[in-house]
Amino acid sequence: MGDFNQPESKEDFLNNFQEVKPLMNSTEALYESARCLFCYDAPCITACPTEIDIPLFIRQINTNNITGASNTIYRSNWLGNICGQVCPTEVLCEGACVYNHQNVKPIEIGRLQSYATAQAIKSGQKLKKDAKKLNQSVAVVGAGPAGLSAACELSNIGYDVTILEARSMPSGLALHGVAPYKITNEQVLAEVEYLKQQFGFTIEYNHPIANSRDMAYLDDQFQAIFLGIGLGATRSLKLPGENLHGNWGAVEFIETLKISQHQLKVPQRVVVLGGGNTAMDAASECARMGAKQVILAYRKGLDQMGAYRFEYEMAKNAGVQSLWFVNPLEILGSERVEAVKFKKTRLENDKLAILDEEYTVPCDMVIRATGQSKQVNVFSLVEGIQYESDGGMSQGKLPFQTTNPKYFVAGDAFNGGLEVVNAVAEAKKAAVSIHQYLQDL
Repeated sequence: MGDFNQPESKEDFLNNFQEVKPLMNSTEALYESARCLFCYDAPCITACPTEIDIPLFIRQINTNNITGASNTIYRSNWLGNICGQVCPTEVLCEGACVYNHQNVKPIEIGRLQSYATAQAIKSGQKLKKDAKKLNQSVAVVGAGPAGLSAACELSNIGYDVTILEARSMPSGLALHGVAPYKITNEQVLAEVEYLKQQFGFTIEYNHPIANSRDMAYLDDQFQAIFLGIGLGATRSLKLPGENLHGNWGAVEFIETLKISQHQLKVPQRVVVLGGGNTAMDAASECARMGAKQVILAYRKGLDQMGAYRFEYEMAKNAGVQSLWFVNPLEILGSERVEAVKFKKTRLENDKLAILDEEYTVPCDMVIRATGQSKQVNVFSLVEGIQYESDGGMSQGKLPFQTTNPKYFVAGDAFNGGLEVVNAVAEAKKAAVSIHQYLQDL
């Protein structure tokens, strides 16, 4: 395993979870920005879901126009600081950098983005344009990346926006579901507070939309409603033994770790089921929490897993071991998890075949990184919204509009679970559709 001991204090925790993309200082930013070729047809812009003018903001950093750089970023992406840190830049903007074709290290676009926006947050730099106040109000359900992006865009246009958040804190996945070595709680909350001060929207915490009465209130009080509700709990595999103590869903584990930090105790032997990015985060976190054996178990092979390769390398470097071509059959134990029983698998003509060979892996905890379910229960509260049992949505006339024209949806609730930056991009477009809808009333 990696050289991680169980953290006993906040200082230990922060030491184990040092940021993978630490904030640049001014000298680092100057030198890194000077490397950019400022491509005319920059592929990094196309690779960014929010289409930030990356060469422009890098040039602005290089000429010490940090205010201009942060404005360039925020005009395209209202969560510019969060995305600079949590985006998989290795496969998006930095992955598209022309330097990759020359075997040269790509520009550290994410860190430069965080550098500029961090200064805007610290200085309270003005973002909101002086728009005419519109005499209409919009409700946003959920204070995650999608909800915040929609709220910023709508407020910037001139609408009165109220965010209703079920939890006691923002910001959805960015706060509760992203590994702490990517971004800290303090960094997330600082940007949310900055945006709230800049745009003047209201966030009502501990305000879940739990029944038809809650939804009827929204329908009565607001002219349009944006549903940025994200995804629900980790899906069950319906394995025998899932009710044993020590069995976690990956999203729930990561959230608990993010909030509890060193107070959460991780046992010595952990099995993580799954091959996606969430599985990599959960496995890496367990290693950093002092577990002496963390096994990543996936039903297919390395080449078939859904995780980005750099995420897998990060987990491997933390000491995580891999077990390929295994299918879980049962979680064993009397009251607590004691082992996982697997069957071997193999690919036959690109189809997964489960073999007869069985074996057992002893462990003290199991984490299921098996995806999240859509919150169709919320859709069911709205009259006129057409959706499938798996959460797939029927579209209205405008982008991101539901079949009830007053309701709009974007982010993970719409796309099934992509990156934070995708939720930000979709929600901004949804806000433009809401504006068009309200102007046409």
